[in-house]
Amino acid sequence: MKKNGAISKWLAYIFLSVLCVIWIVPIIFGLMTSFRSQSEVVSSGFRLLPVDWIVDNYIAILENTSTAPILQWLVNSLFIAVSHTILVVMVVSLTAYGYSRLRFKYRDQLFFLLLGISMFPGVVNLIPSYKIIETFGWVNSPLAMIIPGLAGMGNIFLVRQFMKGIPKEFDESARVDGAGEFTIYSRIILPMIKPVLIVTGLFSFTGSWNDFLWPVIVYSDVEKMPITAGLLLLQDIYGNYRMIGQLMGSAFLAIIPTMLLFLFAQKYFVQSMNLNAGVKG
Repeated sequence: MKKNGAISKWLAYIFLSVLCVIWIVPIIFGLMTSFRSQSEVVSSGFRLLPVDWIVDNYIAILENTSTAPILQWLVNSLFIAVSHTILVVMVVSLTAYGYSRLRFKYRDQLFFLLLGISMFPGVVNLIPSYKIIETFGWVNSPLAMIIPGLAGMGNIFLVRQFMKGIPKEFDESARVDGAGEFTIYSRIILPMIKPVLIVTGLFSFTGSWNDFLWPVIVYSDVEKMPITAGLLLLQDIYGNYRMIGQLMGSAFLAIIPTMLLFLFAQKYFVQSMNLNAGVKG
């Protein structure tokens, strides 16, 4: 039995190692390409490391502030992602509190109806969503990225399930002491659901930062674009084998914020695997 267990463990390690190599080699190759000259890119074939290391691609990227203002795009994306994340945490926590702690008619039926509707593909809502944004005058505005999706049912479901693991005795004790619903929510429930709110915030930030289709639809002003819409524009500027090194460099500048976020917030993603983490009975 021990021998079989050891074999299974080694097979799992080998399988995961192969997956890791398949995932990481293209990323390393793309990063190395950003340090190659254009002549080396088109002539050297597949070579993992550059023959001559250069930083000219990154200098050219940062100096191009007219047709491809990548630093401005990064600032735009950061503002959108942070604002969206803060509002998501506020809206989702309040909504989840209502669906988990308050009692009103058809509460559960309404929740599961909305949860079912949210299962439809997001592409179905693109045209209606754009018409709403256009009606409010939010085209080419950060509000077009910040406001839609604040009350995502996936996040609400996650936080609601976490809240349901908190004993109702906390609420009843607070009501006996004269606390209202908002006091219970802000002073008792919020501190207890901090782990799941952090996870929700992390998911919201990365989702907003990496969103591609929606910003391409609602933005046409180059200066106001987030980084994902800007990268599509760069394919016309740097693509077709003209400036592949600069295109790769731009892509890696775009993923630095999310890489840093994952690096410093790994424990919270691991903690999200257990919805009742942090709730002590």
